[in-house]
Formats: sequence, structure tokens, C-alpha cells
Amino acid sequence: MPKDNIKSYLQLHFIVFIWGFTAVIGALISLDALPLVWFRMSIAVLIILLYMLIKRMPLKIPPKTLVGFLIAGLIIALHWLTFFKAIKVSNVSVTLACLSTGAFFTSLLEPIFFKRKVIWYEVLFGLFVVGGLYLIFRFEGDYMYGIVLALTSAFLSACFSTINGIYAKQYNSSVVSLYELFGGVLFLSLYLLFTGSFTADFFIVSMSDWLWLFVLGSICTAYAFIVSVDIMKFLSPYTVMLTINLEPVYGIILALIVFNEKEKMSWTFYVGAAIIITMVILNGILKKYIKTEK
Repeated sequence: MPKDNIKSYLQLHFIVFIWGFTAVIGALISLDALPLVWFRMSIAVLIILLYMLIKRMPLKIPPKTLVGFLIAGLIIALHWLTFFKAIKVSNVSVTLACLSTGAFFTSLLEPIFFKRKVIWYEVLFGLFVVGGLYLIFRFEGDYMYGIVLALTSAFLSACFSTINGIYAKQYNSSVVSLYELFGGVLFLSLYLLFTGSFTADFFIVSMSDWLWLFVLGSICTAYAFIVSVDIMKFLSPYTVMLTINLEPVYGIILALIVFNEKEKMSWTFYVGAAIIITMVILNGILKKYIKTEK
């Protein structure tokens, strides 16, 4: 493997580790999901804008495209809202296990957006995922609300990824990210404004929360995005996708280390989570195998 590829692969694992730690940070921050997401996206927008200005990247885009970016930004904002809310009402392990279903929601949405046929093995793996979810639902009933929120978050993530699959072919990834994150901040700000939530108390944040918010907005969002774009120059999309599927594994392990007793679940939960994650990984492997055979 060339030197650049080894470096990129190590960077990729570091980024996936960071994304896995995002859920833990969300649990450590005392803020509710809405202000948490607003601060996260605002910090990321400022950092990415500064990065683009330093790199002298063009910011101008057609008005019609801007509207599409802003709508995508609303979707990603709702994804993060339901994601962090799920963590607040359940725990990190439950949220990440259910979030793994995003790949299968994507397999259902892609035939609609890209007008391709439904793939048989995606349906088969999807049935196994439903079985894994049943084990989690059946024996972790106390977390029902969190499970529903996490599945909603996974669906929104799949919608966002599918839409971005269209934009990524036409526009610079940094530009797409900037306007989408800005769109999320814009819609959340309008909601906060009309509900009268933009008060002085909204901006009263503890020092520890500010620290974790900055880590979340800078390293886990802005930095991770910029580096992930660079990595794509050296690694195949398959390698990137397969490695990203390890995010729930990293996240659940980190949550067990940080929160200990709070994150310990029944053995059926880990069986269900293992089924879901295994199906996601097998899906990626089979896609690569079939593509190679062709």
C-alpha cells in the first residue's frame, strides 16, 4: 500500500473514532438537544467559512442550488436533533445501534432518487436488520422513545446522504457543507425566534459545556469533514464506507468506558446490535464483490 494510502487509512480510522465519540460528547453536554445542535452547527459554519476564506474558495452558487442546500441543511439539523434527543432520553448504546440502520434506509431510498432496481440482497439483509431491531425493542422496552427517535434520525441521515449523493457530483464538498450547515442554523434560528426561545438564558452556557461544544463543532464536525474530503483522493469509496460502519462499535465501546453502569445493557441488546452492524458490513463487502465480478 502506498505511503499516502496508509496515512489516509489511519486518518480515516481516527475520524471514525471521532464520530463515534460524538455521541459520548452529546451525553456529556448538559444542554437540551435543540440548543446543542444550534451551537454545534453555528461553530462548524464559522470554522468552515474561515477555512474557505483562507483557501480562497469561491462562495457563489446559483439561487436554485442554494435553496436545495438550505433544505438539505434542515434535514441534517433534524437528524442531529433526533440523534441527540435519543441520547438524552435513552443512552449512547441504544442510539448508535439503531442509527446503524441508516445504510438500509439508504438502500430503500436510492431506487426512488436514482431510479434503480431494488437489490435482492439488500432486502434480505434488511430483514435481518429488522430481526436485530426486534431483539432490541423486545428486551429494551424502557428505551422505546429513544429507539423511535434514533430510527427517525437514521432515516433522516439516509435522506440527507441520498440528496448529497446528487450534489456531490456537481459541487465542491466544502461549499456544499458550508451552505447546508448554514441552512440548518437558519431554520433552527427561525424556529427559536418565533417560539421566543432566543432569550438571554439561551446563551448562558457553562464552561464545561462550551468546551465540549467547541470540540463537537470544530473537531467532530468541521475538521472531520475537511479531512474526510481529502482522504477520498487516496482511498476508494468502498474502503471509506466500510470503515465508517465501525462508528457504532467505537461509540458503544467508548460509552461503556466513560459511563460504565449507565451503558450496560442486556445480552440480547448486544446480539441485536451485532446483527445490525454485521449486516451493514456484509452489505458493503457483497457490493464490492459483485462490482469486482462485473
